[in-house]
Amino acid sequence: MPRRSKGLGFLFNKDKQRKMEIKNYLFYILLLSFFISGCADLIENTVCFRGRCFYVELAQTPQQRQQGLMFRVDLEADKGMLFVFEEEGIYPFWMKNTLIPLDIIWMNKNKEVIFMAENIQPCKIEPCPRIDPLLKAKYVLELNAGTAGEIGLSLGDQLKFNISK
Repeated sequence: MPRRSKGLGFLFNKDKQRKMEIKNYLFYILLLSFFISGCADLIENTVCFRGRCFYVELAQTPQQRQQGLMFRVDLEADKGMLFVFEEEGIYPFWMKNTLIPLDIIWMNKNKEVIFMAENIQPCKIEPCPRIDPLLKAKYVLELNAGTAGEIGLSLGDQLKFNISK
């Protein structure tokens, strides 16, 4: 059987192949951008210190702040609750109806630690004692008991937040 000349067809095949490569490349870039934008939501509402980040629930309204971590039977090691106040003030806390021991960290508007109450146990007597820093804070972070010591947190340390408004 005689061989047919391809003529210039081989050039068009290369163009088709290159177009397909470009389409695949653009598809992967688009896929990656969707993945990255989805991951941004995963890192929102975090509080970090020295590379250790905690995913936090936000307590921004009076109702959320009143409820706090009441009636929770556990708290994952990388989770916590961040209380966000409109302005700096003196905000005492108590452990009424809180079932798990906590570290409670008060921070000023610059996110610097100004007071810490570590390994605070659930309240078993009425009235529950208040933990009162007697210092003005804008943020209060609750983590599992022992976490502050584990990460080496001290007075004056500054934390980084990535929180939604």
